[in-house]
Amino acid sequence: MTHRLTPKDILALGFMTFALFVGAGNIIFPPMVGIQSGEFVWTAAIGFLITAVGLPVITVIALARVGGGIDALSSPIGKAAGVVLATVCYLAVGPLFATPRTATVSFEVGIAPLTGDGALPLLVYSLIYFALVIGISLYPGKLLDTVGHVLAPLKIVALTILGLAALLWPAGGLAPATHDYQRAAFSSGFVNGYLTMDTLGALVFGIVIVNAARSRGIDNAKLLTRYTVIAGLIAGVGLTLVYLSLFKLGSDSASIVDQQANGAAILHAYVQHTFGGMGSFFLAALIFVACMVTAVGLTCACAEFFEGLLPLTYRQLVFILGLFSMVVSNLGLSHLIQFSIPVLTAIYPPCIVLVLLSFTLKWWHKSSRIIALPMLVSLIFGIIDAIKTTEFKALLPGFAQNLPLADQGLAWLPPSLVMLVLVAVYDRVSGHQSVTAHQQ
Repeated sequence: MTHRLTPKDILALGFMTFALFVGAGNIIFPPMVGIQSGEFVWTAAIGFLITAVGLPVITVIALARVGGGIDALSSPIGKAAGVVLATVCYLAVGPLFATPRTATVSFEVGIAPLTGDGALPLLVYSLIYFALVIGISLYPGKLLDTVGHVLAPLKIVALTILGLAALLWPAGGLAPATHDYQRAAFSSGFVNGYLTMDTLGALVFGIVIVNAARSRGIDNAKLLTRYTVIAGLIAGVGLTLVYLSLFKLGSDSASIVDQQANGAAILHAYVQHTFGGMGSFFLAALIFVACMVTAVGLTCACAEFFEGLLPLTYRQLVFILGLFSMVVSNLGLSHLIQFSIPVLTAIYPPCIVLVLLSFTLKWWHKSSRIIALPMLVSLIFGIIDAIKTTEFKALLPGFAQNLPLADQGLAWLPPSLVMLVLVAVYDRVSGHQSVTAHQQ
């Protein structure tokens, strides 16, 4: 007798997947894109949706097909390279950037307007916040119940109210687009979609989603794949609706907040303007739940991953990751975003290449060379793009500034495609030769 999930559980799995994705970045970056892109908002939105919705959903599907985590997906590039890639992804979306960011964003939106933006309130808040994250993360088997059935629906209701408000009561005032968006609205949106970290998040959450289905007794591989794909699609639809409403909210807010404000400030200004003092309380609660769910998902996923690599138990790792994230969160939101941009710009391209090429494995005689070389090229050019986002930009040779698509932040794309064509041709020729030799 094959176990199947009830429609209610499938929906809960989809809601849980959506709730894991909608963390701090998903709520703060779309309003920033909205306000800065001005009259080009929908062109920028398309670029943003490709990297912030399309790629994460494709990643969840890719992971469902291999039935596990990033280690299964990266097997064609070899065990050592796969472990390095997985470790970098887990650290970036875990204790280095994404988990601390959930605390700083929820603090800046909900608490800072009341207490001021000081170091002491942030420290006290982060202590309480990470105590809760650690507490919930110690019981990963109960995630579908705590997150899927309770916290996720709360989050969805709150986001729906915010989205409807943005459509029904725009604050008014469209600012002209900033220089970057006037020059390249689509690709500015595309690169800003990286900052949500959702594709890296999907690489990390894939195993959490699969395990949540397994916790309900599903062990049939085909069913696991099907449920994970459905969950990914439900999450994708939800994310698209949230982003579209937040782009609208941002683009209509130029009259009430500075165009260069960060997303937390834009949201706070809009809610204050539309709902008054009560609104601020509502927004604080929404962001708190949104960030908390993501922080729990990330902490569980990171602890499970590092448990396989280090001589530490899951519970010890939950405490270590929680405390480390708490320390990092005290750097503050703007510093965290500043540090994360170059790292994400460098590691996103090889992850995109890995995910997309994982769908083509059956086409090749030897899939390892097909995937490894384009990934290496995309990493090298991703690092060049990353250096451009820092003050070391001047150290780059002249040609690096003038690469095709460089001003779009996509310098990695043409050389990766060229390498893919070269290795594909080599694979075909060498495969053909070995078949011919075998026949003789």
